[in-house]
Amino acid sequence: MNTKLAPAVVVLSQNSVIVGRKITNCLPGAKLYGLVNRTDDVDISFINFGETLRELFAAGTPIIGICAAGILIRTIAPLLMDKGQEPPILAVAEDGSAVVPLLGGLSGVNDLARHIGEALNTKPAITTTGDIRFHTALLSPPPGYHLANPEHGKKFIADLLAGRKVKLEGIAPWLSESNLPIDENGELTIQITENLGNSSSNCLVYHPAKIAISLTNPEPNTITQIQQILAESNLAPNAVAGIFAPLHLANNSQLQAVAKALGVSTRFFPENQLTELILAATGADAQIISSPSSSIAVAISTQIINPATRGQAQGKLAIIGTGPGASKWMSPQVKEILAAATDLVGYKTYINLIGSLADGKRVHESDNRVEAERAYQALELAATGKYVAVVSSGDPGIYAMAAAVFEVLEQYNRPEWQTIDIQVAPGISAMQAAAATIGAPLGHDFCVISLSDILKPWEIIAQRITAAATSDLAIALYNPVSKERTWQLAAAKKILLEHRKPHTPVILGRNLGRKGEQVKVITLEELEPTLADMRTVIIIGSSHTRQIQQGNNKVWVYTSRRYNSQE
Repeated sequence: MNTKLAPAVVVLSQNSVIVGRKITNCLPGAKLYGLVNRTDDVDISFINFGETLRELFAAGTPIIGICAAGILIRTIAPLLMDKGQEPPILAVAEDGSAVVPLLGGLSGVNDLARHIGEALNTKPAITTTGDIRFHTALLSPPPGYHLANPEHGKKFIADLLAGRKVKLEGIAPWLSESNLPIDENGELTIQITENLGNSSSNCLVYHPAKIAISLTNPEPNTITQIQQILAESNLAPNAVAGIFAPLHLANNSQLQAVAKALGVSTRFFPENQLTELILAATGADAQIISSPSSSIAVAISTQIINPATRGQAQGKLAIIGTGPGASKWMSPQVKEILAAATDLVGYKTYINLIGSLADGKRVHESDNRVEAERAYQALELAATGKYVAVVSSGDPGIYAMAAAVFEVLEQYNRPEWQTIDIQVAPGISAMQAAAATIGAPLGHDFCVISLSDILKPWEIIAQRITAAATSDLAIALYNPVSKERTWQLAAAKKILLEHRKPHTPVILGRNLGRKGEQVKVITLEELEPTLADMRTVIIIGSSHTRQIQQGNNKVWVYTSRRYNSQE
């Protein structure tokens, strides 16, 4: 399978989700797209089928539609212009009984079809004559090989189909083991070489990924120096397998720029010496290319280099918020991170909320009260090259794991942690979910206060409640009551009643987005500790918060944005 982007598996009904999941499970990074109101347990929901497919196609994303081939063809047809730029497009039957490659012959559609067919135990309906006759796709070589002159491919294959023989120069098992009419005296030629050369319509040139480049001190002109070394040695840039560097350079922007310019990945080793690095990447029998720079080494391996098997990747740590509970409140960014992550770290209850998105991941569960230990574990895992997702409910930056991770990062200041690529992916908070369910009680200025005194003393909490109440802010209260801690809510109520009227609206949101969800409106004087627990968020209205009735049954609460001088 030779695709640059992870595929999108598109389903239109719940009946197709099972087959869709079988396909995403066999394709790393693939995402399941499902039509809103017709599908559940998907990675990304969409409303408009045509717009979604055309956006995916325009972005070069392989598309696997579990639907009729006709609807895919008609939807994509207006965009068909350049055969060489088309991503793979496949149609799969709802029951998985048929896999039909439609478009993308130059981008690996037939290999993708075979891969899906194996997962579904179905023989793909491949109709490409060259693939059928020769058991190989010359225009879509396997990973590790780059076709230098695809513009000559059509005529070359036509000549093969017309009966001409082909001479193979170089070593490529995928070609020598195919059904190609190989003859040392053939009129056609296939070259497998890391060198630059002059190609023609009678010759296809493939560059094998055998060149490794090691860097120890990347600078703004490093890419120019590399290009010069390659040109003077008659080496093809497309034969470069990857950039290999010391681990301490993992976050180096110049290194990342070099890799991006060459279109290759970066891998890292604990070694700091240039010679040690290049031999670790290529093997002891590699051919070292002369370099004028003391910080650049170039070598040619005797074998194809798979960067994924050399050293380690840069570690990634994403601190994500899954929202209050319902998957519909989980952002596409969070779902993409969960699909790509290798390891999940978090409180068991929160990890359970992500359902099938945890399938195939290494899960590291811990108690909800050991946040610092959890953050330390996540950083240690990421430092070894893993892609770690720290799972929080709600938003990770609101009384959750984002602050804990950065606190531990600062406290220990371990050198290996400085190499990690860290990001925070926001989520819908419990207060937002509660507010949206009942209207807009946070429609004007508000603040958020946690009643937990585990990490800060009650005196500070009381000061903040007093200040917020005096300032007439709407207040969202987190962690209002626990089994061991019940008196704080009663104490907070007492402070609030000194500044708020007894009939001030109060919203109680419990188990938001989960089984047993409850959202109700009471007054401040009715607020009691028995009405809340740790799964409850409480919103206290301001003097401008109103409760209104819509019809006979619906109650809305909102805080006006208009402050008149008379009020």
